[in-house]
Amino acid sequence: MRIAALLTGAGALAALSGPAGAIDRPPATWRNPQDSVHVRIEPCGPRMCGVVIWASDKAKADAARGGGGPLVGSVLFRDFAEEKPGVWRGRLFVPDIGKTFGGTISVIDRDHIRGRGCLVGGIGCKSQVWTRIAD
Repeated sequence: MRIAALLTGAGALAALSGPAGAIDRPPATWRNPQDSVHVRIEPCGPRMCGVVIWASDKAKADAARGGGGPLVGSVLFRDFAEEKPGVWRGRLFVPDIGKTFGGTISVIDRDHIRGRGCLVGGIGCKSQVWTRIAD
């Protein structure tokens, strides 16, 4: 699993669909563009979190090499809260390197969200579009 894929995966954590800013009930599942990680978005207190429910063998191996522990079952997306309609902000754990970074997600439409994450202080930013998986 590439670090860039996880960093920009912060977008997936939004669990957003429908009108901008609407949170799915029940929770939604999203896949990254490489289809190597699937994240289930669920409430965690008053905010939203994302738990890895599936990962490719390569993604699992990359996470294990990074010392992040087992990838499936880990909480990658943490404490995402709506910043303004259709835009969410929270934290993203990157198991490949064992670090947590800030990220945002923006709703594109019911089935797509754009995630943006940065390594440090707005440097090394990447973004990508995540797609809803039919539950």
